[in-house]
Amino acid sequence: MAQRVLVTAGAGGIGQAIARAFADSGARVHIADIDADAVGALTAADENITGSVGDISKTEDLDVLFRDVSANLGGLDVLVNNAGIAGATTPVEEYPRDTWDAVINVNLNGTFLVTQRAVPLLKEAGGGSILVMSSLAGRFGYPNRIAYSTTKWGLVGFTKTLALELGEFGITANSIHPGAVEGPRIRNVLAGRADANGTTVDEEVSKALDNQSIRQFTDPADIAALALFLAGPHARTISGQLFPIDGDSKHA
Repeated sequence: MAQRVLVTAGAGGIGQAIARAFADSGARVHIADIDADAVGALTAADENITGSVGDISKTEDLDVLFRDVSANLGGLDVLVNNAGIAGATTPVEEYPRDTWDAVINVNLNGTFLVTQRAVPLLKEAGGGSILVMSSLAGRFGYPNRIAYSTTKWGLVGFTKTLALELGEFGITANSIHPGAVEGPRIRNVLAGRADANGTTVDEEVSKALDNQSIRQFTDPADIAALALFLAGPHARTISGQLFPIDGDSKHA
């Protein structure tokens, strides 16, 4: 039977790579994303992917999302909690309160709310997998990114607790910790660092790669392959674990 998969923030970047990889493996995939155009483009391109547009931190959007999941998938075997926002690149004493609240609301509250609704479906399926997208920032402190790092650390405890609560139902929970991932997002992050540090983007790229044993940014397809493995039949006794995929980074 084909896996039924929900991927939040699934219309772009890492989420899109994961959604496509599951669909290519024969799964039926539903994505949630705030970008209506991106959702439309991806669902039009792949008949195995359906989608909902909305904000996972808003109750009314979650109501729509899970109605759509029920209608399109008829149940759930895999939840990929990928949605998150970066927030500001600013020293803690200057960090805007509204930005802090926004990052907490999406990265922690949104992930909690999606998972809370998904767990009964996973139990009804007789087991399944929950994958939580943390970050390199969920293993190390991250200067000038206080809200982002705080939420990504919080997701580690969230995932471990899920593993302890849900293991008896055959549901695994693991967190994935990418470092610098190739694409527009890391370029924006490095541009922010350059502004904060008074350096150039090229200098920040070089420093980022100097921080890694393997001097290249991670391909989103490799993260997707890890997600497929962790949700697959050979990972049924892997739960409550952190999986860095960051070129062996030494710090954030």
